[in-house]
Amino acid sequence: MQKQAVPKTSAATAATAASAAADDPNVVPPPGGTRNQLRPVISFADSFACTYIVSVVGAANAELVTYPLDLTKTRLQIQGEATSKNVVAGKGQAPVQYRGMMATAAGIVKEEGPLKLWQGVTPALYRHIVYSGVRICTYDFLRKELGKNDKGQNVALPLWKSALCGVSSGGLAQWLASPADLVKVQIQMEGKRRLMGEPPRVHGAAHAFREIVRRGGIKGLWKGSIPNVQRAALVNLGDLTTYDTIKHMIMNKLHMPDCHTVHVLASICAGFVAAFLGTPADVVKTRVMNQPTDEKGRGLLYKGSIDCLRQTVNKEGFTALYKGFLPCWIRMAPWSLTFWLSFEQIRTMIGASSY
Repeated sequence: MQKQAVPKTSAATAATAASAAADDPNVVPPPGGTRNQLRPVISFADSFACTYIVSVVGAANAELVTYPLDLTKTRLQIQGEATSKNVVAGKGQAPVQYRGMMATAAGIVKEEGPLKLWQGVTPALYRHIVYSGVRICTYDFLRKELGKNDKGQNVALPLWKSALCGVSSGGLAQWLASPADLVKVQIQMEGKRRLMGEPPRVHGAAHAFREIVRRGGIKGLWKGSIPNVQRAALVNLGDLTTYDTIKHMIMNKLHMPDCHTVHVLASICAGFVAAFLGTPADVVKTRVMNQPTDEKGRGLLYKGSIDCLRQTVNKEGFTALYKGFLPCWIRMAPWSLTFWLSFEQIRTMIGASSY
């Protein structure tokens, strides 16, 4: 029986055909083919938009879990101002109502109700739509750009470059999100103002926003933005830089895979360093933002962040700059842990590469 002739195709011809298919975006690989048979394609999971969305979701999750500690920290940082405000009003000295973290939290629950521990969480979530998305994506972009070698390949960043990326991304993100932070701080203090018999300043996030603009104009939304940006730069120096550096150090030195254990260890270190570096600027930021203002939006207690820093140290001592450090650290550690675990887990689930 005579065999039917079959056209012969050389290896070179097959390679040419495969190359042409790879260059044609309309060509779909066969079911049994692999992605390596075509040119590399950046998946949506690794895109800027997806990274932005995942970072916002992770931050919202972390914020909801740890927000009561943030409220407690803010109340603690404002306590030392009671004397200053009474002196300005001509009322003399007044004792501080709460002294410690647990007493402050218990007092809020007892006198204002447990749900007040989440007072101001709405503008806090709004803030993370801008803040967390910008800081994570900016840091990722900067470290990739600064981490390229002469051949265009990404390599591990030295510590000083990683620190530069963390400071820059944190400062930019916080400046953009500063209006939401200002609204959050003012809403957080409303419960205490009403208990002290003072008239309410705001009745909600939208009302606070309108009142700030009415008193100080659009630029009034950035009141306290300088210490705010300084704090964010230091916090992200501690958070992003420490997490990125410690994570890859553990993986390289201990030869561990990219797993939850590595994420937990790196996030705990990041939370502590972020709290230590950011608490002094956070105290100044909170006091500048919360101070009463005149009809033109000018502060009645402090002329600016430097004046607030000077008055705080002169009247209450250097240790006043670390008021609220314990709840700040206790919040930073679980916040950082919750955020990074959520962020890394979601990226793994959608098939994104390791951060």
